[in-house]
Amino acid sequence: MNLTRVLYIDDDAGLRRLAAKSLARRGYAVTLAEGGAEGCALAAADTFDLIAVDHYMPGMDGLETLARLRTLPAPPPVVYVTGSEEGRIAVAALKAGAADYVVKTVGEDFFDLLASAFEQVIARAALERDKAVAEEQLRASNARLETLLSEVNHRVANSLQLVSAMVGMQAGVLDDGAARDALADTQRRIAAIAQVHRRLYTSNQVESVDMREYLGALVGELGETWSTPDAPRTLSLSAEPIRLTTDRAVSLGVIVTELVSNACKYAYPARAGEVRVALSQDGEGHFVLAVEDDGIGMVPGATPRGTGLGTKLIRAMAQSLQSIVEYDVAHGGVRAVLRAAL
Repeated sequence: MNLTRVLYIDDDAGLRRLAAKSLARRGYAVTLAEGGAEGCALAAADTFDLIAVDHYMPGMDGLETLARLRTLPAPPPVVYVTGSEEGRIAVAALKAGAADYVVKTVGEDFFDLLASAFEQVIARAALERDKAVAEEQLRASNARLETLLSEVNHRVANSLQLVSAMVGMQAGVLDDGAARDALADTQRRIAAIAQVHRRLYTSNQVESVDMREYLGALVGELGETWSTPDAPRTLSLSAEPIRLTTDRAVSLGVIVTELVSNACKYAYPARAGEVRVALSQDGEGHFVLAVEDDGIGMVPGATPRGTGLGTKLIRAMAQSLQSIVEYDVAHGGVRAVLRAAL
């Protein structure tokens, strides 16, 4: 069994000898130093579990010795020894980094107190080491999980791209125009989800999505899809730097895809037009999404035109955000608005 190694620093030769005998009886391996300079040299050259430092020493007092010991690469805990009326000094020592202090008295009571302080300091040091090890293991585990999650998102994005390509191939061999359009809508929905996972595995944060970056890429892709020489579409985005969790980002991305697609298909039939997307915070813990156009509008109270699948998707995604999409058609065109908690 390894004994606890103690360095005892005190200029009183008699007390040093008593300390060596008394602490040895209590199971400690004691090394003695007659002053601060010698104690610091021993501590720098050897390894100790604990150091006891007396305050009053010529040349280098206890506080100076403590300060020097604290500069060691891995300083052991220090128990400071003071006189009976020196509470101020004890407080100063604790503030300077001492682990504990003991009031010097005459007789064996002092060594009982010193040994008790040693035990408590050793126990606290062991707890701190265990805590540090546990925190390091937790950090390492989190890093591994983040790497794994990033890889998962990478694979999901690749799989979604593969599915999208297969849908595109299927659309290319169909003669039915309505069926091709339906598959094209499916491709856009898949792309909206794949874009989320692409953002996750290419960023340092794998649990949430920067919506300004995500919507910027998504709106850019939709603009390229819907703008043609015969009917150019101008898509614009105004977004604040909001982060949402993955599932909420997917829901919002699908909603934006459906609303923009509806605006491009129905607001400007066979002519140029603009679709504006905006994402902001309202200062009350909510974000607000708005998608608006200046097109032909729709009948108040009516639902958006189309097969109905897009409308169902919008409603389902909004419900997953615990919200609804409301349509304002009073001033020409259509303005769709969703407000949900961050």
